[in-house]
Amino acid sequence: MVGVDLGGTKILTVLAGMEGDVLARVKVPTGAELGQEHVIDKIVETVQAALLEAGAPAGSVKAVGMGVPGPVDADNGFIHFAPNLGWRDVPLGEIMRRRLDLPVYMDNDANLAALGEHRYGAGRGAADMVYITVSTGVGGGLILGGRVYRGAGGGAGEIGHVTVAEDGPVCRCGNRGCLEAVASGTAMARRAAALVDEGRGAGILAAAGGDKNKISARAVARAARAGDAAALAILRDAGRYLGIAVAGLVNLLNPAAVVLGGGVMESAGLFWEPMLERVQRRSLPSSLEAVRIVRAALGGESGAMGAVALAIERASPVKA
Repeated sequence: MVGVDLGGTKILTVLAGMEGDVLARVKVPTGAELGQEHVIDKIVETVQAALLEAGAPAGSVKAVGMGVPGPVDADNGFIHFAPNLGWRDVPLGEIMRRRLDLPVYMDNDANLAALGEHRYGAGRGAADMVYITVSTGVGGGLILGGRVYRGAGGGAGEIGHVTVAEDGPVCRCGNRGCLEAVASGTAMARRAAALVDEGRGAGILAAAGGDKNKISARAVARAARAGDAAALAILRDAGRYLGIAVAGLVNLLNPAAVVLGGGVMESAGLFWEPMLERVQRRSLPSSLEAVRIVRAALGGESGAMGAVALAIERASPVKA
């Protein structure tokens, strides 16, 4: 099966066997600024390149799974809004079925990252699992009873827009104090830049090469590892807010696993301990005892492998 993870900056396509063994992988820049047709052409090219790389014979692939950023009608493959691509109301599923001459199944990228970790990664064996990705924003996906839980309107799992600081900064969604507004990579960079403006972020600025425009969560992490107090405070605060949100999910859903991934999680492990401290402090003992909180195992391939799992799930006949 083929799995495609369509992101705002890159397209990752993998060809994998029925057990999730990766046979080929192709990654290219999305080029969203070049328009919708360019991106669609690139998706088709990556699928073709993956088949060529693996030497897959014609007809050997039965279906394609695809993860897309933003709200999507999973049944019809219709993208309502993908802000990172600048797309609105795009029938991508139908377009891709026509271009590839294969069944194409789609879902939100965070849902598929959750599915990928559940089937092939850190969430294996957990019938009830929460996946959280901390990167430019904060997203999430829910696996309940072994299946992706999408909610009444397909919008379940938006942990990034759970309020954790009532009087916190304004989030891009318009609310104040969302987890994304205080714990995402963007939020960390914004707070760091403000400290530099105030003359209190010399270590952070140095970690960014002296260029304020290059301040990022990775720069904050570098400064923190070098012992910069301001950078450490930013990471610790972000970790505490994340812990508050995770504890809420632990108490609400009583999952067997919470899996944390995303680029910020990979580069800024210094907020892991503050996060765990808040989870332990705020979770109900019985629920805390039942859950394991772990880092994602698939790295940047969680979404693509979830897309493979989706294709296998949807294309395989249901056994009686």
